[in-house]
Amino acid sequence: MNQRELFLRHVGQTSPAPLALEIVKADCCTLYDAVGMEYIDLIGGISVANVGHRHPKVITAIQQQLEAYLHVMVYGEFIESPQVQYAQLLTAHLPASLNSVYFTNSGAEAVEGAMKLAKRVTNRTRIIAFKNSYHGSTQGALSIIGDEYWRNAFRPLLPDVLHLDYGSFDALKEITEQTACVIAETVQAEAGIKVPSSEWILALRDRCTETGTLLILDEIQAGFGRTGKLWGFEHFNIVPDVLLLGKALGGGMPLGAFIANKKMMDAFTENPVLGHITTFGGHPVCCAAGMAGMKALLEEGWIEKVKAKEQLFLSLLKHKKIKAVRSFGLWMAVGFDSFETSKKIIDQCIQSGVLTDWFLFAPNCLRISPPLIIAEEQIKMACDIILKACND
Repeated sequence: MNQRELFLRHVGQTSPAPLALEIVKADCCTLYDAVGMEYIDLIGGISVANVGHRHPKVITAIQQQLEAYLHVMVYGEFIESPQVQYAQLLTAHLPASLNSVYFTNSGAEAVEGAMKLAKRVTNRTRIIAFKNSYHGSTQGALSIIGDEYWRNAFRPLLPDVLHLDYGSFDALKEITEQTACVIAETVQAEAGIKVPSSEWILALRDRCTETGTLLILDEIQAGFGRTGKLWGFEHFNIVPDVLLLGKALGGGMPLGAFIANKKMMDAFTENPVLGHITTFGGHPVCCAAGMAGMKALLEEGWIEKVKAKEQLFLSLLKHKKIKAVRSFGLWMAVGFDSFETSKKIIDQCIQSGVLTDWFLFAPNCLRISPPLIIAEEQIKMACDIILKACND
């Protein structure tokens, strides 16, 4: 029995037609499969590999931490230097009010923790999210996903959740003194890179402040330079009350975090004690890897090159079948007339050596979210393959 058959038999499946590529190596922006095919990676593990696959500094940090210790105690009990140092690095590059980091295993777990924190701090129950938002697939995170198709099969979910229209000024009136928090993607990812107007997101911030509601910004995909700035909210001159991170946070290792003011975070320490707890959250190897990845991102100047690479993609992706391209940094949705057209082009791209996919709430769009270190020559090659797929 080959690996594909074993994969389909013994690994839990999430779709009836997985890509089922057998990747045996990944390096920088290239993936290699078991039959020798090479792929330019335009997905980056869904915005995970921002500094590329297996960055040398990340590998070195992992090796060094392996020599020290792996898991030693549940989160928050022991002083583990990788956690402390990474939290210090993160908060040094965030506004002063975001000064306390709670590390989790994933972005979805960060969402869960942030929802609990909002309820605990405000003593309110209502949570507001937005249509066509994506925040993860655990029970609480699923409750705030912005599409009933994904929620319906798993009801009952969390009560007192309201979904508003993203970008609507009228919808902001629904935020009241009964609202614990508003959870919003700074830029909606699975909606096909939907960027809010500066006026709207400022109004959202003001309405939350006015009603004593916590504004939780989900930058699980937008963070770590994806938009051309370290954090997406920097484009809009606002500061969230809670910031959600994941994906690129671990440098390729599993890691998430929610970040808030220490005065708020301390609510988890009493009434009840251990108000939020995890065994493996902030694993020392993951924190060491993530810190090395973030340092590489900052020191090697990749964020400063994002806008030029975005413009190169936009200059090349011109074809009569391409109806529109929405972009925000190295993060793009290439729109076609239907999912059927998009899927055929995506499949052809994969066969030709470019790995891409579609969006949950914009299935007619092809996804581009490559490692930020992607070379100009790889961008040109990838665009040539996309355009050839359009022709075919």
